[in-house]
Amino acid sequence: MDRIERLVKTWIATGKKEEVDATVSELLDGDGALLPVIKALGEFLVSEDEEQRRKGVEFLSLVLEQYPQEKLNRQSVKTLVTFFRGKLDDTETIIPALQGLVSLAAALNLTSQDAVDIVQSVFQHVKMKALVQAQRFKVFTIIDTLIARQRDALKGMGKPFVASYINLADGEKDPRNLMLAFAIARVLLIEFDVSSHVEDIFNITFCYFPITFRPPPGDPYGITSEDLKRNLRQCLTASPAFGPFAVPLFMEKLIAGSPTTKRDTLQTLQAALPVYGASVARTHARKLWNAVKLEIFQPTDEETEGEALKVTQVLIQTIYSSRDATPEASSDDIEGLAKDACEECIRILKEPEKSQAKPATKVLCAFMSTTPSVSRYTLAQAVPHFIRLFLDPDEASNRGPTLRLLADVIIAARDSTLVDADQGGVALSPYKDEVLGVFTVGLKAATTRKYALEGLKGLVTTDGLLSGEELGFVVHNVNEVLSDDGDEDEDVSEAILDLFAAISVITPKHISETTLPLLFAFLPDSAPQRNADAERLKYWRTLAFLKRLCVQQDLFELLVAQLLTKLDLLCVPRPTNEAADATFLEPTAAYAHSVLRTLADTLAVKVGKGDADVPKYIDRLLPRLYHLHILSSLAGSQGYEVATDARLVTVSSQIVTLVVQVQLTQRQETFAGSLFAAFFNGDAKRIAEGQPLLPDDKTFSPFSADASSFQRTLTLLFTSALVAFRKEIAIPVPDESAFLDTLLRWSIDGAATPPQREAVYLAVASVVNKRPDGLSSFLSDKLPAFWSAQAADASIFAEKRRKVISAWAQITRALLMRGHASASVFVDKLFELFEDADVNWDAARALGGLVATDKVLTKRNHAVIRMLYAQKFFNSVLPRIVEGAKSAGNPARQNAYLVALTSLIKSMPKSAYTHELPTLMPLLLRGLDLPDADIRANVIDTFLAAADSTSESKENAVISEHAASLVSTMLKNAMVKEMPSARLRVAALRYLAILPALVRYDVLHPQKATVIRELSKVLDDPKKSVRKEAVEARTNWFKFTGGTK
Repeated sequence: MDRIERLVKTWIATGKKEEVDATVSELLDGDGALLPVIKALGEFLVSEDEEQRRKGVEFLSLVLEQYPQEKLNRQSVKTLVTFFRGKLDDTETIIPALQGLVSLAAALNLTSQDAVDIVQSVFQHVKMKALVQAQRFKVFTIIDTLIARQRDALKGMGKPFVASYINLADGEKDPRNLMLAFAIARVLLIEFDVSSHVEDIFNITFCYFPITFRPPPGDPYGITSEDLKRNLRQCLTASPAFGPFAVPLFMEKLIAGSPTTKRDTLQTLQAALPVYGASVARTHARKLWNAVKLEIFQPTDEETEGEALKVTQVLIQTIYSSRDATPEASSDDIEGLAKDACEECIRILKEPEKSQAKPATKVLCAFMSTTPSVSRYTLAQAVPHFIRLFLDPDEASNRGPTLRLLADVIIAARDSTLVDADQGGVALSPYKDEVLGVFTVGLKAATTRKYALEGLKGLVTTDGLLSGEELGFVVHNVNEVLSDDGDEDEDVSEAILDLFAAISVITPKHISETTLPLLFAFLPDSAPQRNADAERLKYWRTLAFLKRLCVQQDLFELLVAQLLTKLDLLCVPRPTNEAADATFLEPTAAYAHSVLRTLADTLAVKVGKGDADVPKYIDRLLPRLYHLHILSSLAGSQGYEVATDARLVTVSSQIVTLVVQVQLTQRQETFAGSLFAAFFNGDAKRIAEGQPLLPDDKTFSPFSADASSFQRTLTLLFTSALVAFRKEIAIPVPDESAFLDTLLRWSIDGAATPPQREAVYLAVASVVNKRPDGLSSFLSDKLPAFWSAQAADASIFAEKRRKVISAWAQITRALLMRGHASASVFVDKLFELFEDADVNWDAARALGGLVATDKVLTKRNHAVIRMLYAQKFFNSVLPRIVEGAKSAGNPARQNAYLVALTSLIKSMPKSAYTHELPTLMPLLLRGLDLPDADIRANVIDTFLAAADSTSESKENAVISEHAASLVSTMLKNAMVKEMPSARLRVAALRYLAILPALVRYDVLHPQKATVIRELSKVLDDPKKSVRKEAVEARTNWFKFTGGTK
């Protein structure tokens, strides 16, 4: 007995896949012929025993499934086709025979005659109703493969093929099979002669419309409702011949269907009408319009209304597109549906204040993007109508609604992609003057101003419509609104901003010459008094305008010049005999902060856009800022000065970073020399070059031990530049390692405030990230010594050790980002402190936050960042953290690992840890018992991020196991008496709200009454945000019934 024969007999006895694999390998190791298998199967293929015969055919089909197609010669294919066809009439062998034909249908040496023979045998012997889903799928696969590879042969079979396929496919219900059936039907409709069977194919396809299938949980095939809808839609839109049958039925679905069915119908009509053609569309036009307009004038929801408007557009395009293609097409002789619908809408719009006016205008707006002639006709009817209404004295009370609707029409005309050759490409040209006049009048009244501004923006942003002089006219009239009424509501202010921003992009000249001087005049030279709320609101609004308007290069230059002048006036040091405390000057500091914030925000937008003019502000802006702050710090020994306020310095430091980061290497190098000369050599004049001289009798030395608090505040202006340097910039000091060591020690012992310390931590980390090769002494000697003396030593005060841990974490992050070899050593140091009860939680938080989003070590600041560094770190430390959290014997250490886990998870995207959730969930649940509110909130935030209400996921099963304790814990954390942290209360309520979607009703039902009762107490929480979440959670639990999940 040879090996193949033994393998065959073993498989017949066991049915194991290994024997099939071994048989294929054995064949390929030989001459590649299938003959040895056929011989070995001989007795089984002709056996009287039904089971033996079935197994014989099945083994051959399994071998054929794995057998390389190129090894099958023509004779083998022919023989196998004949064999498997012959087995289709045997009820015991039909199933494996179909599998064999699935493989053969794709064979390279399959001929057209083979294809015809196969389908004839399938049509003759296969009774689909007798087969289960998986077996029917094989039948559809055979037909689909043959249509793809042997289409001409099947087309040659003529109408009998189509008739037989219709009979075969009729009544199919399985989604996977229907995906193939719809695809096959589409090909038949497009490429086969189906003239005698159009209605039959329509009947076996439209019966599935609309698709109501919902995939079961854990569906192995991954077929969605949208997949089926797409394939069915492609089938229903495959042939114009479907039109007469489909459109009446679509209208029935539209009138009587549910909202979901209506949307599906409308979306299918959008695809179908152009295929069905103008004749079908005209035949059913008025009935279809009557059905569709109900969804526009009486919409069930916005989405359905939008789809109905799209259908209206497609219907008009289908009817009139061929007409517009003729040379004599004109908007004057529009007839039919477009004219009737337009006139119907105009009749409704005689009362613009009524509720039906808005949907009527939407229809007219939809017509703008149909065909050129319909668009012109619609404009010719709508625009003059609105103008007459506006100018009619009897309709004066309706001017607001009239302008609102006219603005919508103007915007729709602007957004239309149609080219109107008769009007030079701008359809609005004939009405420009009248419309501009109406909107200008509308600016004068508060009730019409907002809509007038929206309409003017539509005119302004219509390409080629308004001339430069007309744009100036618009700006002039809107400026008058600004001058006459400084108390516009927020919507009007936003509309003015949008209009000016649009004009500044087209032609900034009018804004710079007329609007900006007006806005700058609104800014007072001194701060309003503390109780002058109206004046304060006015400068806030003015600065908001300037921030939006002055992004363009010329306008930003004006903004910088004007706001720096304001800052000089606000921040000028006071004479010695006029020294005042911070409380007295608080309004001035607030005003100056707003001015600086405007500069910083506008500059950030420009940097984000990559504007080419930003680099020049290293000479035009930074020296002024440095001079302003340094001068005030030197004068600050007499008392508080506005420019030494930490809030102002923080914003200025952001401006410094934005400007420095965009400089080329050479310019950064020059600036670095001036920066270090000012902050370490006392030569402040170099950083403030071109500005008035600084006093010679006082020294600027912010990092010295005896520096005033005002000067120390300015250290942020040093670090903010340092972090933005490129990696090629060498620090201009004799020894970089010694300098960083000194700077780091100053951050621990010399910095006066947390922002000062953190800024220095980041500056040191930035240098380490970009230039580690020159810092071997710092990394291998100074830092380990620093750690041993300041962090590892338990005798040092805990507060100081916490500072060292924070600094260490920033440096570790810098090394991790660039994939430095010593990063793991630095990480281990943090793990070592997990045993220390005084600082273990601080070390754990620091370790977990090592891969949190960083705003300083970024590509924009030229940091060296290795791809996927965060994911690699997560994968390397997670097992260690999980093991530590599970270890017994030391509860304090366990809790430290839990803290590290919650911090680490919080720092990572959901995709990084989703696959680990079944392991992590029990540990995270333990984290809810920790006393720290932030840690608890982090845990709940992780639960919220990982929540999957659409599937029976493993993590949901874990939640179900702990449902009772979760509910009680969340309720406890939601009570203001138990938990002062509003963030934690909100998180707990959000999770309570989503629990009914995650856990089965029978599991949560015992908790329902308790939850509803306890949540009623939270409705009186002092925080509005908490009360809002409590209402949402309570509503969800009220609705939670046995049919919910």
